Amino acid sequence: MHDVVILGAGVIGAFIARALSRYQLDVIVIDQENDVGNFTSMANSALVHSGYDPEPGLLKALLNVRGNAMYDQVCADLDVVFRRIGSLTVTTKAEELPILKELQERGRRNGVATEILGHAELHALEPELAPEVVYALFAPSAGIVDPFELVVHAMENAIDNGVKLFLNEKVVAINKIDNGYQVVTDRQTHEGRLVVNATGVNSDRVAELVGPNDFSIKPRKGSYFVFDHFDDHFLKHIIFPVPDEWGKGIVVTSSYSYNYLVGPNSNYTDDREDLGTDREAMAYIKEHALRLVPRMPFDKVIRTFSGLRATPSGGDFIIAEASGQPYFINVAGIESPGLAAAPAIAEYVLAHLIKGKLELIPNERYQPRIRPLYRFNRMSDTEIQSLIKQDPRFGHLVCRCEMVSEGHIADALSRSCPPHSIKGVKKRTRAGFGRCQGGFCQPLVLKLLADHYGVTPDQVLYDAQSTFILKEPLGKVNPDENR
Repeated sequence: MHDVVILGAGVIGAFIARALSRYQLDVIVIDQENDVGNFTSMANSALVHSGYDPEPGLLKALLNVRGNAMYDQVCADLDVVFRRIGSLTVTTKAEELPILKELQERGRRNGVATEILGHAELHALEPELAPEVVYALFAPSAGIVDPFELVVHAMENAIDNGVKLFLNEKVVAINKIDNGYQVVTDRQTHEGRLVVNATGVNSDRVAELVGPNDFSIKPRKGSYFVFDHFDDHFLKHIIFPVPDEWGKGIVVTSSYSYNYLVGPNSNYTDDREDLGTDREAMAYIKEHALRLVPRMPFDKVIRTFSGLRATPSGGDFIIAEASGQPYFINVAGIESPGLAAAPAIAEYVLAHLIKGKLELIPNERYQPRIRPLYRFNRMSDTEIQSLIKQDPRFGHLVCRCEMVSEGHIADALSRSCPPHSIKGVKKRTRAGFGRCQGGFCQPLVLKLLADHYGVTPDQVLYDAQSTFILKEPLGKVNPDENR
């Protein structure tokens, strides 16, 4: 029997696994996807919010502010790209200044330093803002992070410290047994003394497998535009409008990779797998973005995508024991600012819900850092040439848009949380994230995956099970078949 079974390998499950790996515990993580961080954690604004927005007293406020403060060390340990660029919450209406002051007071109560800027200061900082923008609330502690690296590297670190990961397993039943729980998946059965439910938009349904629960999840869908690289200094901060009842509004921001990101809208949906985009939603996002940044070059858009947020019925994070089940812990309703709060959520779960239930003996072999990545943009020409001499694969570019070499992909495949699909390679190395969106590099990535795993190219997956790129084995395609 395992000590802890974590359900869900998104950012929350990954950080809880990493926190538990500090101790001599038998921990496993189960996820129904073909990769870690493959749902909500990969389709969001990638922002580390400062913490001025949540209502004081909520777990959202407490854990947002604590999580934000942890990010510098966490990202240093996990070799994750993170930049504190600060946020500006702006208004085009002078009569909305009291709203900014109210947010500032909320931030003060949460322990977040902010400053209200007038027209001249604001436009000196961000010349591309619309002339009509008159005031802004500046929060310098806000930042942008690589959400893909964050989840993968947190899970890699957990695995390096002894955690085991099981992918492509959907939980179908959970049974109470002596001294724990039996977790039944569509592949096998696992037993654990303690279960952590971190299954995102499905967390209420998973909680119901052990008994009636007092919360529900209503997914909210948000869509985004992704822009090609065009000017690293076009915007220097995260730009928010004044928030409304639907959330923080349409954000215009640089990203960790110096692409620009615009979105999301916010619409409730009953479909917990709907990640599609539609023309009406994208037109709404574009219209509202241009109100704040009129020269945002929408002719530079290279991709659109959508994500789902797990909005809870109670309005706050749900981090508690299930009713009558002290060894079944729900970590649910983790919508924005969940990414910012993730390291602190793991800390909170360990300190308040696991400590005292399990014996926490320190893992003397625990190592908080992962093996650093090879990043050409942090290396001198001399260092790059030296690396290529050591391993010529680093001199063979696979993705020209993002300057990803065969060596980078080989390195990703050699790690303890490797990619199993083309999308998995994309999330770890950025091969396919550029202007051509994989048009040039995808066949090369496919071949590298096939060679590494010893399969034929038609067996390589794009993402989930059965998402094959090739319909027929190479060399057996009939060229006349579809004429």
